[in-house]
Formats: sequence, C-alpha cells, structure tokens
Amino acid sequence: MKRTADDALRREAQRRAASGAPPEERTPVAPERMPGGVITRGRMIAFAIFVISAVAFLYFVLPKITGSRGLKDSWNRIDKGDPAWLAIAFGFELISFVGYVMLFRIVFVRGESRVGWRESYLITMAGVAATRLFAAAGAGGIALTAWALRRSGMDARLVACRMVAFLVLLYAVYMVTVVVDGLGLFVGAFPGGGSFAITVIPAIFGAGVIVVVGAIAFVPRDFERRLERWGEEHGRFGRLARRLAAAPASAASGVRTAIKLVRAREPMILGAVIWWGFDIATLWACFHAFGGHPRTAVVVMAYFVGMLGNVLPIPGGIGGVDGGMIGAFAAFGVPIDTAVVAVLAYRGFSFWLPTLPGAIAYFQLRRTVARWDRDPAPA
Repeated sequence: MKRTADDALRREAQRRAASGAPPEERTPVAPERMPGGVITRGRMIAFAIFVISAVAFLYFVLPKITGSRGLKDSWNRIDKGDPAWLAIAFGFELISFVGYVMLFRIVFVRGESRVGWRESYLITMAGVAATRLFAAAGAGGIALTAWALRRSGMDARLVACRMVAFLVLLYAVYMVTVVVDGLGLFVGAFPGGGSFAITVIPAIFGAGVIVVVGAIAFVPRDFERRLERWGEEHGRFGRLARRLAAAPASAASGVRTAIKLVRAREPMILGAVIWWGFDIATLWACFHAFGGHPRTAVVVMAYFVGMLGNVLPIPGGIGGVDGGMIGAFAAFGVPIDTAVVAVLAYRGFSFWLPTLPGAIAYFQLRRTVARWDRDPAPA
C-alpha cells in the first residue's frame, strides 16, 4: 500500500513538474474547513439542553421504570463518596489520557513532523471535545484528527492508513478483552458468573470483529492498482470501481501497519492498554468510593458492554453508555442503586473531566493550524 501511495504521489509530482509550474506551486495545500463546523452558541445551548434532559431522565424517569425507591436515594449519595477513592479515580482517568496521547504519537508521529507533544495533546483533546459535542457516534473526533494531521502537511492517503492502524490497535484491546473475559466468566475461570447473553454473546461479537479485521490484512498490496488497470477498460463502471478500491486498500494498509508496530514491539503501543485499563480502573475506584465491591472481571465486562452505547448517534453516548453499564451490572447481580451512583460518578470523570480542557484545546488547535497555513511545511 505504501508503494502504491508513493507511486501516486510520484506521478502527481511528475505531472506538475511537466506543466512548468513553479516549485512552490506544485504541492499546494488547499484550505479545508474544520470538520463538524465550529462550536457556536446555538450548538452549545443545544448540547446543554440535551445534557439536562438526559440527567432529568436518569433522576426522575429511571426510578419509576425500575420501580426502585432506593434509586433516588442513591443520587443523594453522590456527594458522600470516599474522597480518597474519588481522588484515586481522578488520577486513574488522567493516566488513561496519557496512554491515549502515547498511542497517537507512536502511530501518527514517525519521522520529521510538525506535530510535537503539545500538538499531539491538542489534537487528541480537541478530538474528545468534537466527540462530545457532535452527535456522530465518535466520528466527529476521527474527522477532526484527520483534518488536523492533513493541515500539518501529512498526505491524505497516509493519514487514512495510520488512522486505521490507530483504531485497530485501540480496539484490538477492547475485542480481545471481551473475548477472554466473557468466556472466562462463563466457564468459571473468573469469579463473577453471568448468563450466556451477557458473557458469551459479547465474546462472539468480539471474536467476529477480530476475524473480519484480520482478514482485511490479506487484501493484496496492489489491489488498487489492479482495479485501476481493469477500470481503464470498463468505462464509467470501471471508474466507480477504482474509487471504491481506495477504501479496502487503505484499510488493508492500516491493518498491516498496526501488525507491524506490534511485531516491532514498540513500547508506546501499550498506550492502548493504558487508555482502556485505567479508564476501567476509574470505574472500579468509583464503586469502592461508594461501598461497592463487584468482582474485577464483572467490572471489566460491564464496562465494555456499556461502551457499546457509544455507537448511538448521541453526544458522548450520554444515556446510552450510562444505561448500558447500569443494565450490565444489574445482569451480573450488582445492586442497582450502587451501580447507578458508581456509574454516574465514573461518567463525571470520563465525560466531564476532559470536556473543558478539550474545548480549550479545540480553539488552541485552530490557532495552531492557522499558523501552519501561514508557514507551510516543506515538501
């Protein structure tokens, strides 16, 4: 895939050189609008209304649905958690974001780049803000990250390849853990129990994703080139086939890049483990802050099952993730009033803690990109 991308860039450079264009005009970077629009007053008001509505649902409607009088009382416990455990949860969440930045660096920043540690922080945190504010099931953060990297001077095809590699490394930890933990709980290797539906079915889902993504790595490296040659002979349909070929070719290249980083034993790919592990540890600490002591394997499984709520097109998965986690804990026999207060405290750390610095990073990133545009990177 890298060879194919390099060939395409070489052909484009030769075409521009043959046209007689001056060197500084041969590889212009066209202005590109920040994805997802801008953070406007109307968008912020809409987001605030949504959050208030979601909290109102959890406070007033959920107790009536569950028929639990103790659920409302659990809200009164939210400010009575053990300060020491809450401080530990805060620290765990900070460490998880350090892991996220580490993974970003090892995947995207290789060789000379204008993206230093400061820019890496801005891009990752601004991506968090975009995910929170734009109801796009996480796609807002991905689009913003890709946009910033392209504005830094990175080729679009290379951005696509490395974005796939980043997501593969990040979610490989998710899927492998779901498979191991789900099967371990079901067969009794891990204490905590759990029904077939809450253990084996998620494990089957995780295994299926692993198989599908692994199969993508076997797409031929010259797949796109083959379709280009075939498309030259088949008119309009051939042109469509050539366009569609770019997606599987980039995906295959990204998967192979992820595998290459793992085989190279790059230490910073452990950032993916740190991201998930310490975020789960934040939830675990929140349970202890309110007197809950669920099994570690149960916390891990309920966490990942609840995280599936992020696929819903709602800002930050508010309501979907919370409800999914609470429901998963209830399925494992954890008292619902304890699960509610622990999950809500955890979401306070995981959702609200990075949102404010993420919004600040969003505006700082815009200024950084404007500076990049004024001082283009060398070819």
